[in-house]
Amino acid sequence: MCGIVGYIGTKQAAPIILDGLSKLEYRGYDSAGMAIYDGGKINITKSVGRLKVLENLTHGGETMPGICGIGHTRWATHGVPSDTNAHPHFNADETITVVHNGIIENYLHLRQMLSDKGYKFVSETDTEVLAHLLDYYYKGNPMEAVTKVLHRVEGSYALGILFADCPDQIFAARKDSPLVVGQNGDGCFIASDVPAILKYTRKVYYVDNQEVVRLRADHMHFYSVDEEEMTKEPVTIEWDANAAEKAGYEHFMLKEMYEQPKTVTDTLLPRIKGRDIVIEELNMSDEELNAINKIHIVACGSAYHAGVTGKYVIEGLARIPVEVDLASEFRYRNPILEEGAMVIVISQSGETADTLAALRESKARGFKVLGIVNVVGSSIAREADNVMYTWAGPEIAVATTKAYSAQLVALYLLAMKFGRARGKIDDKTFASLLGDLKRLPNQIEMLLNNKLKIQKFANRYIGAKDVFFIGRGIDYAISLEGSLKLKEISYIHSEAYAAGELKHGTISLIEEGTLVAAVSTQPDLYAKTISNMVEVKARGAFVLAVTCEENKEIEKAADYVIYIPETNPYFTNSLAIIPLQLFGYYVAVGKGCDVDKPRNLAKSVTVE
Repeated sequence: MCGIVGYIGTKQAAPIILDGLSKLEYRGYDSAGMAIYDGGKINITKSVGRLKVLENLTHGGETMPGICGIGHTRWATHGVPSDTNAHPHFNADETITVVHNGIIENYLHLRQMLSDKGYKFVSETDTEVLAHLLDYYYKGNPMEAVTKVLHRVEGSYALGILFADCPDQIFAARKDSPLVVGQNGDGCFIASDVPAILKYTRKVYYVDNQEVVRLRADHMHFYSVDEEEMTKEPVTIEWDANAAEKAGYEHFMLKEMYEQPKTVTDTLLPRIKGRDIVIEELNMSDEELNAINKIHIVACGSAYHAGVTGKYVIEGLARIPVEVDLASEFRYRNPILEEGAMVIVISQSGETADTLAALRESKARGFKVLGIVNVVGSSIAREADNVMYTWAGPEIAVATTKAYSAQLVALYLLAMKFGRARGKIDDKTFASLLGDLKRLPNQIEMLLNNKLKIQKFANRYIGAKDVFFIGRGIDYAISLEGSLKLKEISYIHSEAYAAGELKHGTISLIEEGTLVAAVSTQPDLYAKTISNMVEVKARGAFVLAVTCEENKEIEKAADYVIYIPETNPYFTNSLAIIPLQLFGYYVAVGKGCDVDKPRNLAKSVTVE
């Protein structure tokens, strides 16, 4: 998620950049840096840690004079947090410098190409590739170099670029990662989000995909990636500073829910190469994958719920037996790990104490561990044998939404990779699954845009005392997460049950007016779930159904139906969870709860 700020004008740039970066600290970061042109050369200062470290190193910017510069706060994606991996990044002779948000998907190919031409790399980042690629194409015309680079790179980016040969200009470009520019009487600004420059101007221009901006002290020009000049109209920002940090959303949780399409895209697309899935982090051959005879998934909370889904998907697509354990139970039950088993631990923070203990227990027994984590350089990332990053960016809200969605996608990719390596998925089915994966981001966005309907329904249940979620198979896994979202932020008692267990005790809790959310996305189980819905409705329950578009029969048993778009049954969790996240959110808002910081909960559980 990172933060970018740049300034060119009549005032000293460094203090303005530091101030702007401080307004982006809510985005999360692990290092920070600045590049300032001092009238003769570009100087860079950067460091690991909080922005305060950078402020102290530069005495609030006083030791970096100059009226043109760019700054960055980094959330590590490629390479652990370090001074070397921090942005900005230079070319070899330190005449071109770059800050970058996003992920360059083909950076390994570009890095090899540049290495073959004699370029030397000092960092582990994908961003350094951009600095050397700009150097490779630069022949005296910076705009030409920038556009040639944009035509070569694949992935997402928001860029700020300085050329020592053109100290009166900053170049900015964007694809899929947010970027805004603004202007006042003192100069021009770039930023990855509005809060960074709201103090200086309320008129901003939103840079659209594959657009380039050339900024000078007194004006800016917009171009297409083919160097065709464009005109844009400014937008006047009416938010106050706190609202601006949330990009106009009332809460970080809602903002992060709306970031899920991008999160899924960022986690998914770098691992899809043509008609194949390439997960370089696995570092395992097809022969090694084929030798796996069992998988243990270990996690806590929402990550555990993602693991439950992973069990159904991996067993279904790869035909490998999967056990899913709560990490706090795994570490104490003396688990049986047999030769040929693989252990997968899942954690958003990479610091979850019980999950980390399970990892260490597995390694102590001689088993390799794959970590699915969101934080580069975290303890699990360092200690696991291999790491698959989810690239969701930082989550501010305690209740996870986008990191959970990224974990689901990572597990889908693993299931398909295992299934293909083991000969369990034919080419036609594999192509169909890939197509469904690629459609998920747009389908998630469509469901998010249906929020008003869900908000209206949620308002009816602000006073609820008990809510039950039921489902079968993958739908049970969805129910677990939907129930957790509601209880952790609204404080309403909520439980999830496998629908077939209703007769074994749970149905005694159903009384007149009790809300039962029935998830039914698996075609083979539609009839069974409808029977369970009829059972609870006969006992006075009000039934909310979440189901697929073709399942019109469910309307006979449900009082209220939310439909999700068509996708492969293995992937329905990614869609069905969206209305349940929104439902929990709007119930909590209606009750006046502190949605982003629910009582008694912490974002990262680092103690047992």
